[in-house]
Amino acid sequence: MLILGAAESGVGAALLAKAKGYDVFVSDNGAIDAESKNELVANGIQFEENGHKNISGYSIAVISPGIPNKAPIVKQLESNGVELISEIEFAADHTESTLVAITGTNGKTTTTSLIHHILVRGGLDASLVGNIGKSFARQIAERDTPYYVIEVSSFQLDRCYRFNPHVAVLTNISNNHLDRYDYKLENYAASKFRIAQNQTANDYFIYNLDDEYTTKFMPNMNSTLLPFSFHQAVSNGAFIDNNTIHFAFKNTHHTMNLFDLALQGKHNAYNSMAAGIAAQVLELRNESVRESLADFKSLEHRLE
Repeated sequence: MLILGAAESGVGAALLAKAKGYDVFVSDNGAIDAESKNELVANGIQFEENGHKNISGYSIAVISPGIPNKAPIVKQLESNGVELISEIEFAADHTESTLVAITGTNGKTTTTSLIHHILVRGGLDASLVGNIGKSFARQIAERDTPYYVIEVSSFQLDRCYRFNPHVAVLTNISNNHLDRYDYKLENYAASKFRIAQNQTANDYFIYNLDDEYTTKFMPNMNSTLLPFSFHQAVSNGAFIDNNTIHFAFKNTHHTMNLFDLALQGKHNAYNSMAAGIAAQVLELRNESVRESLADFKSLEHRLE
């Protein structure tokens, strides 16, 4: 198996591939940092740096999200029939655990951290992976936990084909990274919606009902939809009325005062609603969810 890129996702994929018995080779177009080199050497994984020179003979490659689709190496491998997948896809193929995946232009790191906090505080053995924390693949290689809370970027989703989180969260969509998507917002939106492309009615898609581009570009969905909104009451999901958050899921309903949230501000209210809905799907106690949303410590260096 070929691994393109030796940053956190690439090294994590290499470690998981090695653990699963693949013949692994890591190739990086630039210099590989000393820590990554030492880790690859310690695990008996061959690698090259400063150019992709020995990449022939592979049928599948795990590609770094930082390598654009228009890169010559991508064109070369695709023309040779090599299957290119993201580390997220590769990792998901090697676990049977419950997956909660979060994407969005803004708020996804905060929402991911919030959901993880709620799950752990509620007694679940959950790992925080993806764009925050360890790579998904590395965590599986080290210790496969029953639950994963995964922050996923559009670049990672572009190379996901089978990835199917039980709970998918889309925080919002706005103009970003359009150079990777032919400067078309609809292409970028389509990439975000890939998070739910394999979901069924037994899975859940949590989304911002107030977000213009989310509602504009949403395709036909197979999953159970759970919207959240500041302005519209919903029968399943979350909404705000008279400074009270209403969480509704199936036959359960509970409320929380908006001013009791640890993270204040309208954008954080959206993040908290999304996190609270995800916790309900996973059947965490309402009181535990309220306490978690009230005592969460804000991430350092995030915009308030």
